[in-house]
Amino acid sequence: MAQQAYVTDSDHGGSPAERPRSRFRRLLSRPAGRWGDRDSRRRGVLVAAAAVLLALVMLAHSRIPNAVGNLGSLTETFLPWLGLMVPALLVSALVRRSVTALIAVLVPAVVWLTLFGGLLTDKAAAGGDLTVATHNVNADNPDPSGTARDVAASGADVVALEELRAAAVPTYEKALASTYPHHAVVGTVGLWSKYPMSGVRDVDIKLGWKRAMRATVTTPAGQVAVYVAHLPSVRVKLEAGFTARQRDKSADALGEAIAGEQLTRVVLLGDLNGTMNDRALNAVTSQMRSTQGAAGSGFGFSWPASFPMARIDQIMVKGIEPESSWTLPRTSSDHLPVAARVKVAPTAS
Repeated sequence: MAQQAYVTDSDHGGSPAERPRSRFRRLLSRPAGRWGDRDSRRRGVLVAAAAVLLALVMLAHSRIPNAVGNLGSLTETFLPWLGLMVPALLVSALVRRSVTALIAVLVPAVVWLTLFGGLLTDKAAAGGDLTVATHNVNADNPDPSGTARDVAASGADVVALEELRAAAVPTYEKALASTYPHHAVVGTVGLWSKYPMSGVRDVDIKLGWKRAMRATVTTPAGQVAVYVAHLPSVRVKLEAGFTARQRDKSADALGEAIAGEQLTRVVLLGDLNGTMNDRALNAVTSQMRSTQGAAGSGFGFSWPASFPMARIDQIMVKGIEPESSWTLPRTSSDHLPVAARVKVAPTAS
């Protein structure tokens, strides 16, 4: 009798394993509603609110305070990646069949295109008379000689290297000697050039040790002041947020040095540990142009080399016209090298 009772119950109610499955199928098959019905606005309100919030963050990123964990700078460092939320919101709006949500999603889409759409086109032009490159070679680089050869193969006339370990400097010098007869190393940064160099000196970026330098490079088109800098690293910590106080202080000092430069044509090469969007670099970015932004194709992300997410390795110019800008193939470093072709205008008579 007990066995018969069990069989009868299974026939009408289903086994315990079957009941959840049937409920799940009914949930999946339940219609989400029709486009434009009375519930469509209510269904899409959360998606619409998220879309508007996303648009506001992108539009007003400069107003996000840095007082708590440098949240503003952290947002600006990865600002382009906020665009990935637009497709996700679009899918949510379609699933909910909400016209309101769909219209709202257009707002952050337009904002993102306004901010970054120009970077999606190829702005490179033929011409230019000076090719420059910069590369954070990584102090723990297992193949400095190979890295040096890779950078020299770019054809750059002037190459800046950062994060040079003292023990590895002779290796870089030997590997680059045949291509670049002129070079100077100051602390952990160095500059190699096909053209004569003079006026080499360190630039005080308030660190207590040397991670920036300046030199005059005499190109066929005239003299150019070339700065090489490696600003302090930043960290993202759960307890402290985006810690960048020393980087910000050094950026201000670097900006002050460039503002006081006597030559009118200036190139800045280096790892600035910050993007062009980061307000903390305003002392530098307000007076110089990014070659990638002016003449590059795409975002030109340079770090980390395994999956580049931000362009923190920069080439900037003042009094010089960018013609093209690009990233170079990966080396043994954790950064990608970046290069640019610029036009050094002749001095006005």
